[in-house]
Amino acid sequence: MVYMSVQQASKPKVAVSPLVLEDVEEPPLNLYKPKGPYTATILSVDRLVGPKAPGETCHIVIDHGGNVPYWEGQSYGVIPPGENPKKPGTPNNVRLYSIASTRYGDFFDGKTASLCVRRAVYYDPETGEEDPSKKGVCSNFLCDSKPGDKIQITGPSGKIMLLPEDDPNATHIMIATGTGVAPFRGYLRRMFMENVPTFKFGGLAWLFLGVANTDSLLYDDEFTKYLQEYPDNFRYDRALSREQKNQSGGKMYVQDKIEEYSDEVFKLLDNGAHIYFCGLKGMMPGIQDTLKRVAEQRGENWEEKLSQLKKNKQWHVEVY
Repeated sequence: MVYMSVQQASKPKVAVSPLVLEDVEEPPLNLYKPKGPYTATILSVDRLVGPKAPGETCHIVIDHGGNVPYWEGQSYGVIPPGENPKKPGTPNNVRLYSIASTRYGDFFDGKTASLCVRRAVYYDPETGEEDPSKKGVCSNFLCDSKPGDKIQITGPSGKIMLLPEDDPNATHIMIATGTGVAPFRGYLRRMFMENVPTFKFGGLAWLFLGVANTDSLLYDDEFTKYLQEYPDNFRYDRALSREQKNQSGGKMYVQDKIEEYSDEVFKLLDNGAHIYFCGLKGMMPGIQDTLKRVAEQRGENWEEKLSQLKKNKQWHVEVY
């Protein structure tokens, strides 16, 4: 009788191409600049969230024809059509979006990139009515776009969120709020979905995702599948602020979920784990306060610990 472990029985990984995308020593940077953007094509726009989610978040696949290569963790700039309201006669400013796919894209052929975009709408605090004149220009352009529409992109940019691959058995702790999950979707597809000959992941990836409620979860099916297929290499903890309570009875935010596992998190960091934060910049003060409090309870000085993590290149933050 041959007994197969769950690990071996897991689904074969997807072949990717072109593998020359692995041959580059340095990440591609700013191949296209705002004055000379690349004209790409929208392939698809899909709503990611359920009916009870506050707001709308879309998954947008863009065909760049293989001409704007990038690495996981980088961003594209998007120049929405129309002119800059503050400088009539000039194009709109570039908006940066973290790329939510691996370098091979959602079709594994190196020709597309995906973005995870929340439609920015503004409600008047007095009336509670939506004010269309103050809606986010670029996010609405992206969420309203149709397959075949043209889109001006710049980049890729960013080095801070690149996935360190020198040690394929490293631990990566990823902390996201909302669309900040984008780069982590790319990492996890590279680790668990794609068959990349030069990167065989055998470490631990641990994702903490904070959203409002179950309907607001992003890419939950993908992440749940990795849990089933790679239980020894992936952990996934959700913080649903409108559905769960933290230990003191308040709303469950991502920092409360981290606090629940703080002993493990700190031990992993002491052993060299990388920790990444991505999402709205308002997420960081609450997280930093929690980490500081936990450190003090452990008799450690958080400022010293943080500067050591930064020095060791274990600390990666991209907030917007």
